[in-house]
Amino acid sequence: MPTVDDTLVIETASDPDAAVIWAHGLGADKHDFETIIPMLGLPSSLPVRFIFPNAPYRSITINGGMEMRGWYDIRSTSINELEDADGIRESATILSSLIDEQLKKGIAASRIVLAGFSQGGAIALFQGIRQSQALAGIIALSSYLPLPDSLDEKTPAHLKGMPVFIGHGNQDPVVPIELGLFTRDFLLGLKMDVRFQMYPMGHSVSFDEISDIGTWLRKILQT
Repeated sequence: MPTVDDTLVIETASDPDAAVIWAHGLGADKHDFETIIPMLGLPSSLPVRFIFPNAPYRSITINGGMEMRGWYDIRSTSINELEDADGIRESATILSSLIDEQLKKGIAASRIVLAGFSQGGAIALFQGIRQSQALAGIIALSSYLPLPDSLDEKTPAHLKGMPVFIGHGNQDPVVPIELGLFTRDFLLGLKMDVRFQMYPMGHSVSFDEISDIGTWLRKILQT
């Protein structure tokens, strides 16, 4: 599990009763998404703890074996081929541990959101649908569901109706839009409450997308 130095924590107000655990993309770090917090437009009446963990350093095959922060190895230019199952499962335990930490601090599972961009979104999806408790929701940006065939045949009852926000660029050269659409359809098959939003962009995040995320978060977290 990341140490305190490996995790950035930002609270929008005192005594937060909700948490968003946000995983960065390949080669980035815990600071990658901290600047979007004020752009989400969350009201002061909704105190949220944002947790941004660092991925461990690992050798990335498609980058010539260069070591960088990554949640798992990428072994093919087709991101969902030759998947690093061990790395995916290892990183999922990091998010699981961070959820457990928030539970111990008094934040209910139903008030915890898993979020991530690209690789980080893949880990958020992977862990989110395997979490034993119902979460508040999952955010996956420019991402996809890894190892879809590894999910148990029987869908956990608590996944039904769980909110999911998927944002994807229609010109994404890294995670093709087809993978985003497959992920949407897979989650709909689990009876999850999926909002799929396409944006005119590549493998990135747009202002419109951030605004939409803020609206979605307010809807699922506002009490």
